[in-house]
Amino acid sequence: MDNEYDLSCDEGVESPLADDQICSLCDLVLAEEGVRRPCMVSISLVGEERIRELNASWRGCDRATDVISLECERPDDPALAPDEPCELGDVVLAPAYIARQAALFGTTPADELRLLLVHGLLHLLGYDHLDEDSAEAMEVREEALLAKAGTDKAIGRVVLTRHREGIDE
Repeated sequence: MDNEYDLSCDEGVESPLADDQICSLCDLVLAEEGVRRPCMVSISLVGEERIRELNASWRGCDRATDVISLECERPDDPALAPDEPCELGDVVLAPAYIARQAALFGTTPADELRLLLVHGLLHLLGYDHLDEDSAEAMEVREEALLAKAGTDKAIGRVVLTRHREGIDE
C-alpha cells in the first residue's frame, strides 16, 4: 500500500526519530489496523508554544501537551470511491514536551515519541480514552503495536490518565 506522509518539523525542533522510522511505524499501524486503502497523513513536530495554541484552539485546553490528532476522513467512509486515497488527518507532536515526559516515565524520547505517534494514529482511526474501558482497549492496542514494531526497549504499561493530564500540572 502506498501511504503518503507529509512530515514537517518546525525550526529549532529536533526529532528523536528519523523520517523513515516515522513513516515505517505509520505503515505498520495502518496495516495492523486492517486499513487497505492508501492514506495521507500529516505529521508535524512543533514547539511547545505551537502545540499549546493548537490545544487551546481545538480542545479548549490552554496548555502544552504531547500529541494532538485532528481527524479528516475515515478509511471505511462509504463516500470515498474504492480507489480514492483517504485523507486520514494530522498528528501533531511536541518533542521537547515528550522528552520531559519520557524522563518522568523512565523511557527514552524516541520510545515516547513512538508511543505517542501510535496513540495519535489510533485516535485518527477512531480509538479514544474517554472512559476506563476505551482507555484500556487503546492501551492494549498501543502495547501490541509497539511490540510488533520491535522497539529497542519496552515502554511499559501506559497509565490510564497519562494522555489526559499534562506533565506540568
